[in-house]
Amino acid sequence: MQADRATGAYRVYGYRWVVLAVFMLVNLAIQMLWISYAPITSLASKYYGVSSLAIGILAMTFMIAFIPLSLPAAWVIDTRGFRLAVGFGVVLMAVFGVARGLAGANYTLVLLSTIGIAIAQPFLLDAWTKVPANWFAQGERATAVGLVTLASMLGIAVGMVLTPILANAMSIASVQIVYGLFAAATAVAFLALARERPATPPCPPGMDERALMLDGLKHALTVKPFLVMLGVAFIVMSAFNGVTTWVEEIIKPRGFSSTEAGVMGGLMLIAGIIGAVVLSALSDRQGKRVRLMVIALVATVPGMLGVAFVSSILLLYAFAAVLGFFLVAVLPIGMQYSAEITNPTPEGTSNGLIQLCGQVSVVYVYVMAALRTSNGSFTVSLLLSAVLLVGCALAVSRLKDAGPAAARAGAVASVADRPVEELAVAVPAPPAGD
Repeated sequence: MQADRATGAYRVYGYRWVVLAVFMLVNLAIQMLWISYAPITSLASKYYGVSSLAIGILAMTFMIAFIPLSLPAAWVIDTRGFRLAVGFGVVLMAVFGVARGLAGANYTLVLLSTIGIAIAQPFLLDAWTKVPANWFAQGERATAVGLVTLASMLGIAVGMVLTPILANAMSIASVQIVYGLFAAATAVAFLALARERPATPPCPPGMDERALMLDGLKHALTVKPFLVMLGVAFIVMSAFNGVTTWVEEIIKPRGFSSTEAGVMGGLMLIAGIIGAVVLSALSDRQGKRVRLMVIALVATVPGMLGVAFVSSILLLYAFAAVLGFFLVAVLPIGMQYSAEITNPTPEGTSNGLIQLCGQVSVVYVYVMAALRTSNGSFTVSLLLSAVLLVGCALAVSRLKDAGPAAARAGAVASVADRPVEELAVAVPAPPAGD
């Protein structure tokens, strides 16, 4: 293995898909735990004997905890490796996920357990670009980040659609036990199957070299396009977290039920899954990041306006799907773009900063509640979101793709053109580098 690294030999391993799959599973699980109260806000409010805002706080806790923990989590990922960092996070997720169900109808214990799950989240989210960087060729990385985004959105979609159904058949505490046990199973799978890196690097010499975290952090904050992307991450995640957190409350004044809210949220997220995969793959194929981000940001606006105003359930579903398809796709492309323009900043650091700005959106989620009209409508905040997304599109349109992107794409193409027998496409024995 050392000789291969010294001579610069590189190839991609089939085992990368195993590592990516278990990483996707734990991200799916933690998002289910995050969103599981949003589609049943009114029911949960009665069950725990608290206000709807107190139920909203269970979701906002994840964003609040992320703010102080994002950079420490990124430091652990960059210095100790994603396997240790994510492993720590999934153990917390499993323990507190089950504990939240065992807390029964005690809101205080549920909140404390939620805080435990929220502490785990940065150790998973900050590794979104690190896992692809360790295992995937340059031209596959946006696609790999898109697949992690897919899993994350699928977790939210499952939580949105399944929670109201389960809550009609069992107690809310029992629903949380089911979700907690599922999270524990995914944690075991990750701990058993994840590996830090393959025996040989997945890219040509030099592409996997990154600066130390502090130096990388200083460098990233001097890159003006990256600062723009931090602002875009805040707006995009504000829009996404706002709609998903208050989904039931947004459409309830127009006479829609909690079940319809769950279906709307689920459709939005399923469309988001498709958008993240399709547009990320297209971005890798074309070697273009900026153009696709601008298209996606512009296309979110009609979706947001539809969610704000339409009164037909079918039209509501259609506009929610449009919103999800384009809004969710911005994040994985933006993360990979940020990793490219901030090189040699470590992937965990650039990703951590993007995720941090996204999670600061908790402020906006709270503002959305404060801007509700007297009849409970979220129209004002949804219109504000549409305006801010237009501003993001204008700002991103002034950026340029990373200069070395074409060279990287050429290097990847040379790998793709090599005979199959020269590449390790079969799943080997667990690689070295634990």
